[in-house]
Formats: sequence, C-alpha cells, structure tokens
Amino acid sequence: MKRLHVHVAVDNLADSIRFYSSMFANEPTLQKTDYAKWMLDDPRVNFAISRRGAQSGLNHLGIQVESDSELDEMQSRLESLQPDVAKEENVSCCYAKSDKYWVTDPQGIAWETFRTLDTIPVFGDAHAKPAAAAGKCC
Repeated sequence: MKRLHVHVAVDNLADSIRFYSSMFANEPTLQKTDYAKWMLDDPRVNFAISRRGAQSGLNHLGIQVESDSELDEMQSRLESLQPDVAKEENVSCCYAKSDKYWVTDPQGIAWETFRTLDTIPVFGDAHAKPAAAAGKCC
C-alpha cells in the first residue's frame, strides 16, 4: 500500500513540532535536532519537517511504497511521464536508507518515489543529489 509523503522546510522546528503534533493529535514518530516525521495512518501520510537551511515552505512531495514491485510499478509510471527519471539506490537521506526515483512536475515541484530499506543515525550523505532533487533529501 502506498503512502503520500510531504516534506516541509521550517524556520522554527520546536514551534512546528507543537503545531503539527496538535493538528495530527500525535507526537512525531521520529524526532531529531533538525528533523521530525509523523507516520500517520489517518490520513495515510509520511509527513516530515526539517530545519536544514532550505527556504521555508514546501520542500518536496512523494509516494512511499512498501515493496520492490510497487517501486518498479512507480518507476514505469514516472518514465512514461519523464524519460530522464533520476534514480538513487541505497541512498542515505532523512535518517533512512532508501531506493528512490525523482521527477519534477510541470510547476517545478520535486517528487520522489521511494522504498525505505533501513534507518540510519544521520540525516544523510553530503554527496550531490540528482538534478531533480537538487537541494532535496527524503
């Protein structure tokens, strides 16, 4: 089953955690000094916020999948939209290791489709990201 992913860059993490915890009636599933994430079932969403120097506001959107077959299906869909889909395998980002694909919608919003493989203790690699994900992570 797929889950919508939304990542928002925030100015004040503590204020934003209080706001979203109240709005979702749940505390974050994962909370770090620069990042927080809610894995909600109602609505089914992976909602993340971070304070990592990006301009405040929408950072990127995505679809989180649970299996390799779902990721393959999404890759096919994305390639039918954009032949230059950016692929990342076993990448470290947002305290997780993932396989993912990146595209950019007609408005310039980055979309990732990803499958989480494992958790990690750091936000991510300092390596360059694909063009579609420039400045994005998670």
